Amino acid sequence: MTRDPKYDVLFEPVEVGPKTTKNRFWQTPHCNGAGSDRPGTQAAFRGMKAEGGWGTVCIEYTAVHPESDDAPHCCARLWDEVDVMNLGHVADEVHKHGGLAGIQLFYAGIHSQTGESRAIARVPSQAPSEAILANGVAEADEDDIRDIVQMHVDASLRARDAGFDVIEIIASDSMIVLQFLQPFYNRRTDGYGGSFENRARLWIEILEGMKEAVGSDCAIGNRFSVDTLEGPDGIEVGEDGIRMIELCARQGLCDVWDLKVGHYSELSGEIAPSRFTRTNYMAPWVREAKAASPVPVVSTGRLTSPDDMVEVIVSGQADLIGAARPSIADPFLPRKIEEGRPEDIRECIGCNVCLSKWAQAVPLICTQNATSMEEYRRGWHPEKFTKTKSPCSVLVVGAGPAGLECARVLGERGYDVHLREAEAEIGGRVRDIMRYPGLAEWGRVITYRQIQLDKLKNVEVHTGVGRMSADDVLAYGADKVVCATGARWAEDGFGPVLMAPLAGADASLPHVATPEQVMAGKDIGERVVVLDCEGYFTGVSMAELLADQGKKVTLVTSWDFVAPYTAYSFEFVDIMRMLHEKKIEPVVQHAALSVEPGRITLFYIYRDGYVRTTTPKRGVPARRMGTETVTLECDGVVLVTARLSQNGLFKELKARRDEWAANDIQAVYQVGDCQAPRLIADCVFEGHRLAREFESDDPQHPLPWIRERQIWGHEAFPKLAG
Repeated sequence: MTRDPKYDVLFEPVEVGPKTTKNRFWQTPHCNGAGSDRPGTQAAFRGMKAEGGWGTVCIEYTAVHPESDDAPHCCARLWDEVDVMNLGHVADEVHKHGGLAGIQLFYAGIHSQTGESRAIARVPSQAPSEAILANGVAEADEDDIRDIVQMHVDASLRARDAGFDVIEIIASDSMIVLQFLQPFYNRRTDGYGGSFENRARLWIEILEGMKEAVGSDCAIGNRFSVDTLEGPDGIEVGEDGIRMIELCARQGLCDVWDLKVGHYSELSGEIAPSRFTRTNYMAPWVREAKAASPVPVVSTGRLTSPDDMVEVIVSGQADLIGAARPSIADPFLPRKIEEGRPEDIRECIGCNVCLSKWAQAVPLICTQNATSMEEYRRGWHPEKFTKTKSPCSVLVVGAGPAGLECARVLGERGYDVHLREAEAEIGGRVRDIMRYPGLAEWGRVITYRQIQLDKLKNVEVHTGVGRMSADDVLAYGADKVVCATGARWAEDGFGPVLMAPLAGADASLPHVATPEQVMAGKDIGERVVVLDCEGYFTGVSMAELLADQGKKVTLVTSWDFVAPYTAYSFEFVDIMRMLHEKKIEPVVQHAALSVEPGRITLFYIYRDGYVRTTTPKRGVPARRMGTETVTLECDGVVLVTARLSQNGLFKELKARRDEWAANDIQAVYQVGDCQAPRLIADCVFEGHRLAREFESDDPQHPLPWIRERQIWGHEAFPKLAG
């Protein structure tokens, strides 16, 4: 198949300074947890996107100096020649597939963490960061400013030597040049403070130095928060935003503008979750700024639809389609459009689980794409599958995220797959999740896999078959069995605080319900307590759903604050605003003691005394035990306390192992929530991994993977190829 002519505009080349990108697909810089210390992982991850058709592929934010060390988070570095060698391998992988390699130079200033280097960053005016705890910074004098300029020049020379084609400054996320430009941070009275021209001076001097050093070899760009969304206290597109673009244009210092909005202490303004923000949400700001730019403009905004991308170009909003999360979910997005199969695009769901892992200082994962960050260490390709040499029949029981992914990959590998789902529709718990306010895009976890399964002639999908018993499975006739029967919310209030059922909690009673029961239509009155021990999206989503129905909702959580995991996914701030606006009352640091008709009894989890005994006493707690309680009147309670694996089928099949041979069953496995309730991304990954490793000696457990490490007394391992 060939592409639809209406998408031709997306494949036009664009001149960017001395370089030309082969099409309009621009993977904007984003972190992945590999930095420059895991060059194999970094190179394979970025190279896969170039193979998938992205015309320009940028790596992550790259520290120009130890003063910009971002530990505990992992960023790339350009401090010395070893970094040049490692990142050179990344550029080579991108070039191998005809892409331009881009890099983003990073100096954090007031937001420096320097957890590894312990260096002291220099800033426009000494002040504590509003986003980073317990860091210290020094006000830069003019010698310091010259040092900062030289750091960027030196790093740009190293970037050029590593083979990068596009070098951009991070003029966003409240980093150093934006700190000088923004009066909120810059209270100087010398030539670097006060007027717009003075506040822009450091930025201009850095660009001048970079242009002189590498401008004939590399395109120079700015990743610019053209509006920080803070009003007059920040950068506004119609004020200093456009002024900066015009100033650079007059001096010929910028070859491409990579535009965005937002600021560092609230990254949800830029990396916006689908819960609160629609696709192409930055369009009004980018469109206004584009009118002032004589050079190409990149626009981002979680774009996954090729029709939306075409509209961005033909409407004059931008010249290049910028993407980070959509390129993670599907590295082959451009190739699929070019090959006339846009229905195969694995669309980003905007859950921000990828970002949550950066916030946790661990490597990126993706809910939709299980192969992200596994390209090098496990050798996985998102579109290529090794065909099995022993194609047996496989019964997959349960069509939730793990079962769907396992069946899909087994099918791609040539197995005869029978996927059986008890309910009338596939999707498992995602069918309920996508009905929560703002989470409709999460339904793409189902729709992508449905489309792919429909294309596989060797996969049969049977829905509405009811729960299979062990007798059903043994008699089915499959050679191997995968149990993907999911998990359910505890109906007795079992949770992590008491590690026991909650007194009086019984979801068969009219005043108690699980999330599944509420989503199935169970009514528990007008005054509702949502008891949340999960700490992610379910409790707050259930509270919002009920509040939208006009109910008076109290959200009780044992955690120190509501939905703590959403602080990692950068949904937390807007969730708190939503709770306030919809009059949902949060009660934090409390757990339940009992549930009765008309009320729930709580206790403060820190009610015990703070002084411990100094000597051991048998049978006596080390602290004074608190007894205070709080009673809330309510009509009903929703138990969001713990998800428990529905693994009865797997356990019974294992217990009847001696019957396998007589029924020609070779093996039985479990995946997803059936094995351990986890993030959807982890369930998809485990279904994918099991199917990839199906011929191993024990596919229930992962095969070893490559770890990039140095072995003491030996050469660094593994050695880079080539």
